[in-house]
Amino acid sequence: MKLGDGVEQAIHSVTMLSCLQPGSTLSAAALAEFHGVSTSYLLKHLQAMSGAGLLEAVPGPKGGYRLAKAPEKITLLDIVLAVEGPEPAFRCNEIRLRGPNPYACKPTAPCTINVAMLKAEQAYRAELRRVTIAGILDDLNAKDDGSISARTKAFLAINERKSSASA
Repeated sequence: MKLGDGVEQAIHSVTMLSCLQPGSTLSAAALAEFHGVSTSYLLKHLQAMSGAGLLEAVPGPKGGYRLAKAPEKITLLDIVLAVEGPEPAFRCNEIRLRGPNPYACKPTAPCTINVAMLKAEQAYRAELRRVTIAGILDDLNAKDDGSISARTKAFLAINERKSSASA
């Protein structure tokens, strides 16, 4: 299974947004700059996550994006579904009913291949549902020698848009 580049960008962006001070935002351009990606492509995914209730889009000169939920409440599955959509990765088109030697009548049992693929997808989604952004941050912090944190803090010191309440 291949997920689009937008999933990686979205997960990294949500992780970065979880480092903001309460009430602050980060622009799509700043997020794109930090990750070295296209602003317009990233913006599409930020908007999708905003529509899914994961992010809050704040308009205005101090606007940008921030988490709409606590990092403990955002799972990798939430992000994947917001970016890629809810459809299963495998879609059975019942090709066993086509070709030069199709079933003579419509089969009564579900396609065994479809059943196996859906079972695998359920396991994959269950694992993504188990992993939260807070858990990713905990793992990252445990492995960080301080350089990742310093890089992030330096970038946020320049680019974080603080609300009047948190300034």
